[in-house]
Amino acid sequence: MNSNGPGTEPQLNLLITDKGFEEPLYKSLFRGLDDFFFPKKLPPLVLQSKPEPVKDIWGFYSFWKVGALGAAGYYALLGVIIVIAVFVGRRIVNAAPVPKATVTLVDPGDLPALKPSKTQVGGGGGGGDRDVLQQSRGKLPKFAMTQITPPVVVVRNENPKLAVEPTIVIPPQVQLASNNMPNLGDPMAHAVVPSNGTGSGGGIGTGSGGGVGSGHGPGFGPGEGGGTGGGIFHVGGGVSPPRPIYQPEPEFSEEARKAKYQGVCTLGLVVGTDGRPTNIRVLNSLGMGLDEKAMETVKNWKFEPAMKDGHPVRVEIAVEVDFHLY
Repeated sequence: MNSNGPGTEPQLNLLITDKGFEEPLYKSLFRGLDDFFFPKKLPPLVLQSKPEPVKDIWGFYSFWKVGALGAAGYYALLGVIIVIAVFVGRRIVNAAPVPKATVTLVDPGDLPALKPSKTQVGGGGGGGDRDVLQQSRGKLPKFAMTQITPPVVVVRNENPKLAVEPTIVIPPQVQLASNNMPNLGDPMAHAVVPSNGTGSGGGIGTGSGGGVGSGHGPGFGPGEGGGTGGGIFHVGGGVSPPRPIYQPEPEFSEEARKAKYQGVCTLGLVVGTDGRPTNIRVLNSLGMGLDEKAMETVKNWKFEPAMKDGHPVRVEIAVEVDFHLY
């Protein structure tokens, strides 16, 4: 931009020719575009130096050798593991078998069979108040599955605090032959002089337990535990079987373990209304100390008691204790 004097306008000159430039700007632009779109071919490069051979730094490392050694080590380790597994497996197979006992509730063959009817349930009872006279003849009291007041012929307490009708423990649906006598007594007796009998524990008879007859318990007749028909209640005829709720397994005796002796031992027992086994005895002996082991364990069992008409009753059952080597 030049200034020619006052009043003159400035002029823009694109063709700058300064000492620092050898050619005009527009020529350099055109030459650049020409080189970009139409590049000139250069002569081939002639190398004046020669390459010198240098030792390969990876020459000492062989992938083939390393792979072979790794595979050999892997298969060697796998072989050691297989040998150890086979050896340990043989030791386990040849080890002594662990003895295990199983227990099954059965209906023993030598116990009186209970007829599946409503007129015979097994059991019995008896009583008395240690009178010098035999019990007198009379009719049986009311049948019920619970007893609050035992029957009596001679009332010792004329004014009880709570008067409750006397009963004996026999299922109400059981039908027994009786008489039409007005007074309570033992239908099987022959004496006519009023007497509760020579037994004990209340009731009428020569037995004990608040029942009627010569048995033991609140039932009637020979037997025990309530009911009638002899013996005690048995499973069937409306009497549900007791169910074991705690039954630890018995151990093998050392003699039987060494001899690898096994078999089944049958025990007879009575399950009370509290679910505890009593009167345990051997019905089928196994020997070699296994009978004793079975009895020691069964006496610690706990049952849900047998039920009759919604009430727990004592029953006689048998159990099979199976000593078996697995």
